Amino acid sequence: MTSICKEYWQFVLAQGILCGIGMSMLQVSAFAAVSQYFQRKRAAALGIVVSGSSIGGIVFPIALSKMLNDSPLSFGWSVRIMAFIVMPFLLFAAATVVPRLPPRQTQFWIKDAFKEVKYLLVIFCFFLTVIGMLFPSFYLPTYAVSTGMNPTLASYLLAILNAASTFGRIIPGIIADKYGRLNVFGLGGLMTGILVLIMTTVKSTAALVLYAVAFAFFSGTIISGASAAFSVCTDNLQNLGTYMGMGMALASTSSLVGPPVDGALFDRTRACG
Repeated sequence: MTSICKEYWQFVLAQGILCGIGMSMLQVSAFAAVSQYFQRKRAAALGIVVSGSSIGGIVFPIALSKMLNDSPLSFGWSVRIMAFIVMPFLLFAAATVVPRLPPRQTQFWIKDAFKEVKYLLVIFCFFLTVIGMLFPSFYLPTYAVSTGMNPTLASYLLAILNAASTFGRIIPGIIADKYGRLNVFGLGGLMTGILVLIMTTVKSTAALVLYAVAFAFFSGTIISGASAAFSVCTDNLQNLGTYMGMGMALASTSSLVGPPVDGALFDRTRACG
C-alpha cells in the first residue's frame, strides 16, 4: 500500500497505522508462542527471536537506499520489491510459529491484571523508557550531519544501530536469565537514558560511530527485556500473550508522544546554540 501512496495522509494510514498494527500482531504473537516453550531460558530465547528484526534493519535500509539512489527503479517498485522479499518470510512464520498450549476460552481482556502492582509498574517503566529512547533512532543521522559527518556515512548510522542492537538483544537476555529479568531491563533503561542525555556532547565521526554502537546495545536490552519483564507478571502461560499485548499497547502510546516532543526540543536547543 505504501508503494502507491501519493498524499501525506495516505503514508500515515499505510506505513504508520496499518504497518504498525501488522507488526504488533506479528511481534506479540511470536513472543507469546516462544515464551510458552521456555521457562528457565525464556529471556535468552526472546532475545534471539527479536534479534531477527535487527538483522532486517541492517539489510533493508541499505537495499532500499541502493534501489532509490543507484538504480532506475521508481519509489513504488523499490517498496514493492521490499514487500516481495518480506512475503515468503511471513508465510514461513505463519506456518511454523505455533503455541504449545491451546488458547484461553475466557474473556479477551484480563481486567484483573491491572490490579497487580508488579504489572502496573512494568507498564509504567516501559512507558517512561520508550518516551525518551527513540530520540537517537530518529535524530542521530541529522545530528551527525550537523557536526560535519559525511551525509552518506551518516545515513549508515541506522544500519550500525541495528547491527549493534543484535548483540544488545541476545547477550542481555542470556544474562537476565541468571541475574533477573527485571534487573537487566532496569539496567538497560538506566544506561539508555544516560546515553540519550549525552548525545549532543559527541562531536567527532569516530565518537558518533562508537556512540551508535553503545546506544544500540543498551536500547536493544529494553526491546528484548520488555517482553521478558512482562513474562514475570503471570504464571499462567495461556495468559502471557494477553499480558504482553495489553501492556505493550498501553506503554507504546509513548512512542507517539516521544519523537515529536524530542524533535521540538532538539530544534529549540539547536537554535539556542
